[in-house]
Amino acid sequence: MAARSSSVRLSAISGQIENSRVKMTGSTQAPDQLPWDPNCARFPLRKELPRLPNSPEGAAWVWGKDDQLGRLNLLTPERVKASAKEIQTGEMVRLDLPLNVPEKPAFDRETFQHTIKTLTPGVAYDDTYSMNTQSGTQWDGFRHIGHIPTKLFYNGAQSTDFIGETANLRCSIHHWATHGIAGRGVLLDYRHYALTHNKPYDPYTSHAITLSELQACARFQGLDLRPESQGGDIRVGDFLLIRSGFVEKYYSLSPDERYAAATRSHKNLEFAGVAREEAMRDWLHDCYFAGVAGDSPTFEVWPVPKLDHLHQSLLALWGCPIGEMWDLEVLARKCRERGRWTFFMTSAPANMPGGVGSHANATAIL
Repeated sequence: MAARSSSVRLSAISGQIENSRVKMTGSTQAPDQLPWDPNCARFPLRKELPRLPNSPEGAAWVWGKDDQLGRLNLLTPERVKASAKEIQTGEMVRLDLPLNVPEKPAFDRETFQHTIKTLTPGVAYDDTYSMNTQSGTQWDGFRHIGHIPTKLFYNGAQSTDFIGETANLRCSIHHWATHGIAGRGVLLDYRHYALTHNKPYDPYTSHAITLSELQACARFQGLDLRPESQGGDIRVGDFLLIRSGFVEKYYSLSPDERYAAATRSHKNLEFAGVAREEAMRDWLHDCYFAGVAGDSPTFEVWPVPKLDHLHQSLLALWGCPIGEMWDLEVLARKCRERGRWTFFMTSAPANMPGGVGSHANATAIL
């Protein structure tokens, strides 16, 4: 009888814990209740962000004074487990370009170098890579770009944390690697939408993809771009992937044309990407994506007037990872074939203490 009573009490306690967890995950995060709880279901809008001391206006440094993960905090075990339900066929689609693509990177970045070292002729070999992590498929880490007016990086880090006598591991890419990156991906195939709706453009020009255009693309795909808390299809912690057509155009060019396009002067470099309008900033913030990525070298439309980089909002202010030059060609085709635009996604950035960025090592699982 005593054993049965203990069992009942334990069951009741377990139920209370579970009910508490459910209540917590369904709660709304108060803007000024710091640090924020990543398990909440709703988070403050951009216009509701608290004004934090010693931080730029609009900073969302809300996950704790020692936080190194930013929006990756939203990848809670419960969300990752729920995202695994996106796997239906088990097909795997690699989202990285080959390491030697592009052959000549833009922005004067180094080309990838691969050499094979002979250990024992005919028997054993090693190889070595020399690379700039920003030259191909990549994650921009929090050390990549800071808030330009204040020269502060995510969560108050400074350049002296990265280089020099006081260098440490603040905002290092290895924090992402040790935490892990996995969750639900959402693809917006803007390139396909534009071409099928008689809106041709050159991905190697500064074609701005506005929020209204993304919304139209989503409707064409059967998606509602509002956050789930507002009745839409975007869930907290999703990864947003946008296909602008850069990779498609790259492979259509001759080697000489690729080289000429990549070696344009900085002031003449142009790439299609998301617009920097306020509506786009509000939407990107308020959806609480765990990360965003595109197939272009810049994600946002390029060039940037008046140093108004969207990069500084995503990386430095909100702690939202940015992926660039992802290969979305096969993924887009498979999503079109099955009429489904969400999938499980994993990424394994380099476990490099002190690293600025990393190749993505990303895979979509359908």
